[in-house]
Amino acid sequence: MSEKNLNENLNVNLPFKRGAEYRDGHEDLTSETDLMRCGLYRLLPKRSREYAKKDLHLLEYMHVVPIDKVGIPKFYPKLDAKLRNIERPNLIYPVGDLVYIHIFADEEDTRNYYIPIEPTLLRGVDELAREAEIRMIDYIKDVEVDTVEERKGVLKEALRKVCLIESVEDGGTASINPISLKNTFNLAYLRDKLSLSSLKRYASRLNLPFLRDEGGRLNLPFLRDDDNDKLHVSSSEFKALEYTILRDKIGLGLLHPFTLDPYIEDVGSDGIGQIYVEHKIFGALKSVIEFKREEDLDSFVIKLAEKVGKPITYKNPIVDASLPDGSRLNIVYGKDISLKGSNFSIRKFTEVPFSVLDLIATGTINYEVAAYLWILIENGMSMFFSGETASGKTTTLNAMTTFVPSNYKIVSIEDTPELQLPHPHWTREVSRIHERGVEGGEGKGSDITMFDLLKTSLRQRPNYILVGEVRGIEGNIVFQAIQTGHPVMSTFHAASVEKLVQRITGDPISVPKTFIDNLNAIVLQSAVRRPDGSVVRRVTSINEVVGYNPQKRTVSFVRAFAWDPETDSHVFTANRNSYLLENKIAQNLGIPEERRWVLYNEIEKRTKMLEKMSEKGVTNFYDIYRIITKMQNKGILKIAG
Repeated sequence: MSEKNLNENLNVNLPFKRGAEYRDGHEDLTSETDLMRCGLYRLLPKRSREYAKKDLHLLEYMHVVPIDKVGIPKFYPKLDAKLRNIERPNLIYPVGDLVYIHIFADEEDTRNYYIPIEPTLLRGVDELAREAEIRMIDYIKDVEVDTVEERKGVLKEALRKVCLIESVEDGGTASINPISLKNTFNLAYLRDKLSLSSLKRYASRLNLPFLRDEGGRLNLPFLRDDDNDKLHVSSSEFKALEYTILRDKIGLGLLHPFTLDPYIEDVGSDGIGQIYVEHKIFGALKSVIEFKREEDLDSFVIKLAEKVGKPITYKNPIVDASLPDGSRLNIVYGKDISLKGSNFSIRKFTEVPFSVLDLIATGTINYEVAAYLWILIENGMSMFFSGETASGKTTTLNAMTTFVPSNYKIVSIEDTPELQLPHPHWTREVSRIHERGVEGGEGKGSDITMFDLLKTSLRQRPNYILVGEVRGIEGNIVFQAIQTGHPVMSTFHAASVEKLVQRITGDPISVPKTFIDNLNAIVLQSAVRRPDGSVVRRVTSINEVVGYNPQKRTVSFVRAFAWDPETDSHVFTANRNSYLLENKIAQNLGIPEERRWVLYNEIEKRTKMLEKMSEKGVTNFYDIYRIITKMQNKGILKIAG
């Protein structure tokens, strides 16, 4: 393998050159059998060997890692939150069939490397893929499909029909097979791929004569007539071909490994240069995949926009959309408004949302905070989860929905669907805004705004209304909803209580200050930097809204919980002095003034319940919901006055 193939393959810039096992003179490591016999394979731990045996491209990649300098990467079937404490990570984990991720420390940067290991990482099959696609047209042009799975099935079947997989007698398969579309091949091209001795060995393993014609070309007369028009590939090449075609035709191309990784929260490009990642365990990372040319980046974002059905142009250079898996996509196109070139970001959708206990495990909140919010939500308090961009507001809001009683009717209203609820009686509504000036953007019905949906939701008699984010005039309807007895939970973009009040009472929301006390609580959350340089998400305070003070012309509030950055802990500052518990919830439950202390005992009780769930390993979002539902049905959560 040449240095060019290794370091310039399709926007990949690995942080190392060649490992000790992949030095010059090892061109004979060209077959699967050779790879299995190599010294490195024997050095791998048992679990690592199992992965390498199943996916030999992983073993091939290991030959590139400088094992003699950094050691053998550790393999983890699943990642644990404790791994975030590793100072110099060097580990590999699987994220799907054929794809692995290598987290590798960078000694000279605060961001470590995120290296996707695909079957095509070191051995590109672009030319084979182009030839395969041409032949596959005849098998797919008249086929009608409706679902993604059907499309996958059609593509797989078509690829099998145009390929002939060649195997060797000793059980291995040649991992580099020259293009075999005709009976003759260019010898110079083959020598770029294999040494002459390797070519002879390849032919002899198939018990074939090694022949050259007078023009210096390798003649392979052994091909059967009915196979002449097929692609002759090894099993490794076929696996890589299938992966490449499905990745590019159905997936998101070079972003495919990122979409598979359940540990990624955000992935994006700032323009020309590297793709960056926000990892749930390892924080901010830099990918080895990069865009080197402006035209490549522009072409990529155009195709990305087309895949989500929202074409992007210079006239309409911004796209907000949802990917098929629910992830949130934002694209900015062109250098006119983005000086480093087109950029994009994807906020990953998680199939199983973060649970309350997941938030506790990561330190976002503690058990006592969760128990307190549990009581507030169960008793219909309205609250905003507020903070800066990417502070984790929506994640926290979603986790708290397990505390909403299971017999409630819930209506959620969003512009981009992100919320995931476990409740059976959940109406999910999404606004519809057409792209102006885009072909097909108009004539598909009128725009339906969040304001429209909120007005409609009030007629649906919901027990709780969830709003993805309050930004504009819909905020006025939110406060009208609360006034009419419909509790609301929403996210909001403000870094403090004071700024939140300023935005709510100013244009375009324009809620009178005297109405602010309709909002019961404000949960402030932030992405904070720890002394070790890591960025973590923390609920920094929970504030109980008392009301508007006409003398001071300010909104009064009580701080119920505060985060102490020195100890990285949450303090119940309103213990035995909570405005909401004593003056709202106690009154609603008919608890007399002299017995309001039972609510603080209830917080202690539910704190222990959550701790017990964690001890038993019950941390899944849906499992927690089911357990809470059972407790509600049995009357365990009833607060006795």
